[in-house]
Amino acid sequence: MKKKSSARELLQKLGTLMALFILVLIFCIMMPDTFPKITNIMNIFKQASINCLIASGMLCALITAGIDLSVGSNCVLCTCTIGVLVENFGITSTPLLIIAGLAVSTFAGFINGTLLTRLDLPHPFVSTMGMKNVLWGIALVITGSKSIGFTNKGVDSLMAIGGNSVFTTYNADGTVNFPGIPISFILVLVVFCIFHVFLTRSALGRQIYCVGGNPEAARLSGIPSKNVLTFVYTLSGFMAGMAGVISVGRLASANGNAGQTYDNDAIAACIVGGASFTGGKGTIWGTLIGALLMAVIRNGLNLMGASNDIQYIVIGAVIILAVTVDVFRNKAEAKARKMAAQ
Repeated sequence: MKKKSSARELLQKLGTLMALFILVLIFCIMMPDTFPKITNIMNIFKQASINCLIASGMLCALITAGIDLSVGSNCVLCTCTIGVLVENFGITSTPLLIIAGLAVSTFAGFINGTLLTRLDLPHPFVSTMGMKNVLWGIALVITGSKSIGFTNKGVDSLMAIGGNSVFTTYNADGTVNFPGIPISFILVLVVFCIFHVFLTRSALGRQIYCVGGNPEAARLSGIPSKNVLTFVYTLSGFMAGMAGVISVGRLASANGNAGQTYDNDAIAACIVGGASFTGGKGTIWGTLIGALLMAVIRNGLNLMGASNDIQYIVIGAVIILAVTVDVFRNKAEAKARKMAAQ
C-alpha cells in the first residue's frame, strides 16, 4: 500500500511537468523552424511572467480554500495608476511609480480580505467578484477609457523591468547570438524562491495550509484564521501589483480594458500545477510549471496562426480539464483515506 501511495504521489507531482514536456515536444515537431528557437523560448518566459506573479498570489488564496477573482483588474489598476501619474502629473521616478502602483493594489487586496473576514461572508467569491468590477471601473475612470503609452515618456528604466533582457550576446557582425534572459522572468524566479521558503519554512506559511486544509483544527490550535485570510488577500493584491509593474514594459501602455483573461489564466496555472479548490494543497513550483504550460499553449497557438476565438476555446477546455482532474484527484484521495482508516 505504501509503495502504491508513494507512486501515486510521485505521478501527481510529475504529471504536470510531463504534460509540459509532451506539449513542447508536439509543438517542436509541428513547427520545427520557429517554436524551438531560443528567441521563442525566451519569449515564452517573458510572456509567462505576468501570469506567474498573479498566480503566486492566487495560489495562497486557493490554499485557504478561497479564490481571488479581482487579481486581473487589480493588475490593470496598478498599471493604469502608473500611467496616470506619468501622463497627468509628469512623475518619472521609477521607485516612486513602483511604490504608488504597489500601494494601490495592496490596499485593494487588503479591502478584499477585510470584507471577507470582518463581514463573515460565506465565500470570497462574493467580495472578490464585486471588487473585480469596482477596480476595473476605477481603472477606466482614471484613464478616461483611453490607452496611455509609456514610450518616450522618460520611464525607460521602469519599462526595462518588463521588457528588457540580460546576458544578451552578439555575433561579430552585430546580429544577436543569444537573446538574453528576460529580467521579468529572473524576478519571477527570485519571488518564487522567496515564496517557497515562506510557504514551507515559516510559521505563517504553515498556518495558511492549515486554515485551508483543516479549518476546525486551525481554530482549535489557536490560529488567528481571520488575520491569516486578511494577510493572504493582501498578499494576492501585492502580487497582482507586481504583475502590473511588469506589464508596463511588457505592454508599453496602460489600458483599462486589458487583462480580461488574467483571472482565468492564474486559476488554471494553480489548478494545473496541483492546487485544489478544496484548499490545503498546492506548491509554488507546481504553479510555475502550470503558468509555463499556459504560456506554451498560447505561444504555440499564436505561431500556428490560431485566432483569439480558437485560443479562448482551447484555454477554456484546459481549465475545464484541470478542474475535472482536481475533482477526481480529491475523490481518489478521499477513498484512499477511507481505506487507510479501515
